[in-house]
Amino acid sequence: MRLRALLDTDALGLKLLGGEDELDRGVRGVMTTDLRDPSRYLSGGELVLTGLAWRRDAADSEPFVRILVQAGVAALAAGEAELGDVPDDLVVACARHRLPLFAVHESVAFATITEHVVRQVSGERAGDLAAVVDRHRRMMTSGPAGGGPDVVLDLLGSDLDLRAWVLSPTGRLIAAPKETTGARGTVPALDPEACARLAAEHLAAVRTGRRGPHRVVLDRTTYSLFPVRGSGRGPSSEPGDPRGTMLSDWLLAVEADAGDWAEERLDLLQGVTQLIAVERDRRDAARTVRRRLAQEVLELVQTGAAPAEIAARLRVAAPVLLPGLGTAPHWQVVVARVEWEDGRGDGGPVTQALLEEILVDPASTGPEPSDRIAVAHTGDEAIALVPLPSVTDEHDEAGPGVQADALLESVRGPLTAGLDGDGRLTVGVSAAVHSAEGLRGALEEARHARRVAAARPGRVCAAGHQELASHVLLLPFVPDDVRRAFTARLLDPLREYDRRHRAELIPTLEAFLDCDGSWTRCATRLHLHVNTLRYRVGRIEQLTGRDLSRLEDKLDFFLALRMS
Repeated sequence: MRLRALLDTDALGLKLLGGEDELDRGVRGVMTTDLRDPSRYLSGGELVLTGLAWRRDAADSEPFVRILVQAGVAALAAGEAELGDVPDDLVVACARHRLPLFAVHESVAFATITEHVVRQVSGERAGDLAAVVDRHRRMMTSGPAGGGPDVVLDLLGSDLDLRAWVLSPTGRLIAAPKETTGARGTVPALDPEACARLAAEHLAAVRTGRRGPHRVVLDRTTYSLFPVRGSGRGPSSEPGDPRGTMLSDWLLAVEADAGDWAEERLDLLQGVTQLIAVERDRRDAARTVRRRLAQEVLELVQTGAAPAEIAARLRVAAPVLLPGLGTAPHWQVVVARVEWEDGRGDGGPVTQALLEEILVDPASTGPEPSDRIAVAHTGDEAIALVPLPSVTDEHDEAGPGVQADALLESVRGPLTAGLDGDGRLTVGVSAAVHSAEGLRGALEEARHARRVAAARPGRVCAAGHQELASHVLLLPFVPDDVRRAFTARLLDPLREYDRRHRAELIPTLEAFLDCDGSWTRCATRLHLHVNTLRYRVGRIEQLTGRDLSRLEDKLDFFLALRMS
């Protein structure tokens, strides 16, 4: 379709701000983004929709427009909902680079424009297949009664004879087609192991920068994996860094080899992923209330608010998370952190989206099981407030609630593939508490458990409150003479060296352990070059005869510092 045709559709609410001479450009697709550098997701010919969240000041417009022009996009459409009128600096930058610019009225949703463009482009390129896209659009916009992504998959099967499934990044089944019999037989169920393997292949491909669709062969069956990307407003490590979004975006797994397809069919499937992405964003927006409740409770706990004030906020949260529950639930706290080895991208929002997915029962299907999970983020960690309807014995290790040893069992494979060579996920789980008074202790307990998990090898690690009983919780009961001998043996050589050379080995050791052994983060915290940090750690190992790459020695130093 041509850009000129967009202005002829009043329902789209578009106003031309510049580029009158370029309105005969063709539009091949549409992308919504608020990333400062979305070039990774552009292939040329797109109408780019943006809410302008990437713009911090006037100087940001020129590089953003330059990136779009270099990617070969057809035009830019800026929403007026956030800032009101489109900024003059963006108008000037678009005019300088001859990029057509539209303003989108605040009453018009980006989803409306996306659906219109997808329908028109598919109609022009795929002929009678446009009817399929139109049916998908109507089903998707008809609300929950329309069936959501499941109906889209059913239509792919009935109209195009394509078997397809929607998966989360951890391999959980979000949507599946009904068991129907078509030209190629009955659609089989996709077992959990296959889902996990497909998700792992998808994350590994995205991590290495390969463009979708990704071709995967499992048990002699070929699948094509299409990323289902959201609006671009989701979590991201840094502007232009795809590592955060890859841990939260869905994927569409199609049982076919897309490498054999004509361009028209590829465009059609890309349009289908955009329709599913609208639903994915809608579901994500529904988490806003739960996230806000968790954030409010967390802020009260961390600022030392009175238990009565925290309890009042929990009474508000309980009906939202557990509707119909007659009594106040017990609570657990789960703390998680995603950390990239190059030191970039440490951020709570990335982990927040991932933790929301991890806490969903892996046996459940559909996009809504996270309704009873409230996850906040602070600094570089995510903190989940998990309600438990009933707890028979909060000290029973086998009792109900989140169990650290089982939490990551089903997601370890996909996440390890996505983080391999680049990042880590560590998780800590508290015991259940029955009142507001216990939440502060539960939060610290979960944080301690996460540090224990961080001391272990592997890309994806978790530890529970039970594992703290052998050291942190028992430290007060260690006899004084034993404590003194233990700490002297490990720390006295370092203290003596610091006294003579002012080398700050003790502060370096504390920071190194607190940063979970991350050279980059520790060097940044201490304002040192990494080589200087390596020299200091080497001196610590030489003076003590210990190896800080070994879990046992890390724990010994951790305990010695705690007892000193």
